Amino acid sequence: MPISSHIISSGSYLPEKIMTNNDLAEIVDTSDEWIFKRSGIKSRHIAADKQSTSDMAICAARNAIADAGINASDVDGIIVATTTPDQTFPSVAVSVQAALGVPTCIAFDVQAVCTGFVYGLAVADNFIKARQLKRVLVIGAEKMSSILDWSDRTTCVLFGDGAGAVILEARESAKGQGILSTHLYADGNMRDMLYTNGGVSTTGTSGHIVMQGREVFKHAVNLMAEAVNAALDANNITADEIDWLVPHQANLRIIESTAKKLSMPMERVIVTVQHHGNTSAASIPLAFDEARKSGKIKDGELVLFEALGGGLTWGSALVRV
Repeated sequence: MPISSHIISSGSYLPEKIMTNNDLAEIVDTSDEWIFKRSGIKSRHIAADKQSTSDMAICAARNAIADAGINASDVDGIIVATTTPDQTFPSVAVSVQAALGVPTCIAFDVQAVCTGFVYGLAVADNFIKARQLKRVLVIGAEKMSSILDWSDRTTCVLFGDGAGAVILEARESAKGQGILSTHLYADGNMRDMLYTNGGVSTTGTSGHIVMQGREVFKHAVNLMAEAVNAALDANNITADEIDWLVPHQANLRIIESTAKKLSMPMERVIVTVQHHGNTSAASIPLAFDEARKSGKIKDGELVLFEALGGGLTWGSALVRV
């Protein structure tokens, strides 16, 4: 019987500080109405000054391990998707490993910005299918507040901080169980639509987010729909057969437009952007954990993850949870 990757647990962490749209209106020329109309966001969590990406990743990982009912020593791989690492090196993943007490294992970060969690999931899935790993912790963790220009109202109102995690386990199972397929894409010709204006080899600093909002919106709807259709075609199913769509939580208008393009009712779309904001690579696992723990997503249901991020990168993953 073939080996497949099963999501056996999830966990998440959000910083204590909540910043509302009204709070933002006190530091930049904006308003609750302006932000909500354009993004669907009402509030977001902001990490403390001394709170790092790895701090949040560790909390989410501990929650996922507890949810699985296993020990940290049962994990043999750690993949962290992040664009805001604590340091240039070592990776956030090895910090997580040390904090959890995971024995010597594979541990590394992936960087595909908002698509990072889908990339990480795909990499972990292939390690498992190659029978190299048995139980992999996949984390999306971001401190986006650390790369925001707080005087730029077009970007600072959109992002938040947090971390989400899942544990994948290798299981012998019949076809149609676990991760069914993953689809990853990138086109560097569109890198100037969403980027940071700094980096260690250029300015020596991380820089701040710069975004061409209208162009990103236009491409996001089309490319995410293409990624979803790729998953449907690969598995010979229709959108009607998907129980839940868990999209990257970038902007409510993008989410609604993507759902409409797929003729998928919003009742089957998980939306958390209103209180999370855009947490980049953390957004999908955060939304998935919230929906799973609230009882919306149930075992045995068909779930589709999809995202688009700077690069541009985009992708999807179809999972029977």
